[in-house]
Amino acid sequence: MNFLIKIWTAFILDLIFGDPEKITHPVQIIGKMITFLEKKLYGKKGSFAGGAVLGILVVASTFFVMYGFVELTKIVKVLEILEIYLMYTVFSVKSLAREGKRVYKILKLGNLKVAREKLSYLVSRDTEKMDKVMIIRSTMETISENMVDGVIAPMFYMFVGGLPLAMAYKAINTLDSMVGYKNEKYAKFGTFSAKLDDMVNFIPARISGIFITAASYILRYNYKNAWKIFKRDRKNHASPNSGHSESAVAGALGVQFGGKVSYFGKEVKKPTIGDKLKEFRLDDIKKNILLMYMTSFVSMCCFSTIYLVYLML
Repeated sequence: MNFLIKIWTAFILDLIFGDPEKITHPVQIIGKMITFLEKKLYGKKGSFAGGAVLGILVVASTFFVMYGFVELTKIVKVLEILEIYLMYTVFSVKSLAREGKRVYKILKLGNLKVAREKLSYLVSRDTEKMDKVMIIRSTMETISENMVDGVIAPMFYMFVGGLPLAMAYKAINTLDSMVGYKNEKYAKFGTFSAKLDDMVNFIPARISGIFITAASYILRYNYKNAWKIFKRDRKNHASPNSGHSESAVAGALGVQFGGKVSYFGKEVKKPTIGDKLKEFRLDDIKKNILLMYMTSFVSMCCFSTIYLVYLML
């Protein structure tokens, strides 16, 4: 079966169904492997070396298992159905939109308490004292940031190295979400995973501004401002990658991200991203979600075109 048919089928399945909830997700298996190996490798203090071994084992095993499976599909053609399923699980477009819509619907009903609770599952910041505007802003920042690791990066690695490289990317992403923290427990042990995640998101984050600006143009959002803010504010973030997509979205929607936020009871003032052309409105969440969908479509079209050009060379 043609590679483009497989990846577009997987992409459309994600747009329709989102992450499978009743079937075992590959990321769950990767997560269990990380938990098992962490217990074996952490030791007494959690050294950098132990964390590096963990990262290498998880990523390498994920890649080579998927590589072997893809090779097997060339012999047993019926397994291509399972390959499409695995490709589908790499994408997170519908699931990211679903989480944003949940917060939107609860806010529309005026239930701030439940909205804070739902948001707490998506962000690490304190949500207990957030007002409506802060909930909207935090939801949009989360959607915008995750447009890289949930949308653009999986596509990028799928087109570069097929299912093996895309799933290896998801393994890195899962490692970062489980051990890549800067707290006392993972200060050394999680450094390798955190840095590896920064590395693999480097290119996808930087091309996100192009795709988001193009999507803004199609949707008749403020695409000129999206590009302007992307170029100006993409480095206004503690993460070397998160500010790229956030800045383009902030510019497209005319809002300002960053500012005061609380983590574990401690208030932090983040650098601002974007110009405050207007106040946050509830409908901005829906616009943000629509922009994410269009960005995913634009990205798929661009990557597919580059892939076809490469085949013709």
